[in-house]
Amino acid sequence: MTDVDAIVIGAGNAGLTAAATLQRAGLRTLLVERHNVPGGCATSFRRGRFEFEVALHQLSGVGFEGQDFTLRGLFDKLGVADRLEFVQEEDLYRAVVPGSHDVTVPADWAGAVDALEGAFPGNRDRIERFFQLARDVTFWQMAAMRGMPADEVDPVLFRHGLRPFRDVLDEHFDDPALKSVLATYWTYLGQPPSRLPFQDMALMLFAYLEFKPWHIKGGSQAMSTALLDSFLTAGGDVRFNTAVETVLTERGRVAGVRLDDGQEVSARDVISNASLPLTYGMLDDPSVVPSRIRADLATRRIGVSGFVLHMGLDATPAELGFTTSTTFVNADVDDDRTYASWRTLEPARGICVSSYDVAPIGFAPSGATHVSLMTLQYGDVWEKIPPAGYAQAKFAYAETLLDRVEAIAPGIRDVIEEVDVATPRTMARYLGHPGGAIYGYDQDRTENWLFRDSVRDPGVEGLHLAGSWAGMGGFQPTLEAGHRVARRLLRAQTA
Repeated sequence: MTDVDAIVIGAGNAGLTAAATLQRAGLRTLLVERHNVPGGCATSFRRGRFEFEVALHQLSGVGFEGQDFTLRGLFDKLGVADRLEFVQEEDLYRAVVPGSHDVTVPADWAGAVDALEGAFPGNRDRIERFFQLARDVTFWQMAAMRGMPADEVDPVLFRHGLRPFRDVLDEHFDDPALKSVLATYWTYLGQPPSRLPFQDMALMLFAYLEFKPWHIKGGSQAMSTALLDSFLTAGGDVRFNTAVETVLTERGRVAGVRLDDGQEVSARDVISNASLPLTYGMLDDPSVVPSRIRADLATRRIGVSGFVLHMGLDATPAELGFTTSTTFVNADVDDDRTYASWRTLEPARGICVSSYDVAPIGFAPSGATHVSLMTLQYGDVWEKIPPAGYAQAKFAYAETLLDRVEAIAPGIRDVIEEVDVATPRTMARYLGHPGGAIYGYDQDRTENWLFRDSVRDPGVEGLHLAGSWAGMGGFQPTLEAGHRVARRLLRAQTA
């Protein structure tokens, strides 16, 4: 049996930052990844003349030099900030419902107020009050998450934090279209405003308006590669095309892992970036899992997956009518109906359109552009499709995304040069997640950090959980989560 200090399962966002943090602190760390490249969702692939970004639409929390609590600061600590070229997006998004509204919201508090007042006159004071509430709730939520005693936290968090986002919108506004525009990012969280806690949306709006939306030259794969290089430069060991088959235990605590080639590697600590169902299922002795953990897992719901149409287009963004890097096109303002449609194969009711060459990241040749169309879907509807009908169902559903995007880019079908389609089954195959879930469990109020803390209480000594299945989903939260879990492990070792 080979000995190391720590083993990290999975080279996704959290796995990479955890491994780099541990190795740079001097712990001999083994990183194990079942795929042949690092990144998990944070990757890209090539088709013809185009590189296709898999998952990153807008990177939140990057901020500017000198700002506190930013991803830029985390990247600097991990020695990769100077290796990454960040591309700033000037707008949050363009929100389109044909026949109702077409509004572009700048990535700036004051600019957003002006744009929304211009589109919906007479609402300036309401919009400013709403944004101030979002800032206040976010400030006090961050303070509480960092350990501020409850009696010192402003009551604004307790009054509004866990309220349905829909209730807060209804309290501030009358116009359904304005509420729809302000709620646009709800699909980034995988829950409609009626189910989404306000503090989650407030945090997201703050992250993008305060720290701006960004992308990275070379896409998310450039970030993943830089993090891996930081880990390797510090002396880390990585095994690609290798899966952890079993997490070994001894006298009730983690003792190492067995790889799929039969090799056993010992370590006192294992950080898992895999899903919680898979992680606990890999333990060689299920009896080491406390009953409270088993009961907790039984109450959680597998989250939503995605359906993505990647396209290489023989036309520029301007020729196609794309004016922003990120555009959301919806059939109407009925978010609950859109959410319900994710469990069916009815035509896509809402899509996120990412044009990676409005603010170019280097993935398309001159005169062309890379565009992805994404909608959310639960995996179970795709798992029920028989193999003989899968290809037909996949391409038929892809046509409905094209129908939707033609509202802002008529004739887009005529300039398609390369295309690739990913379904929830694709996500499940490459990520190894149940249902192809991209955010972990359903991110509703029951998954809030106030009620569950899988990171602080994994239940098995020596086992540590990092990533979307143990906390919030998305790029920024998972990148930060891996670093945070690794730092907690390091503090425990020196205590």
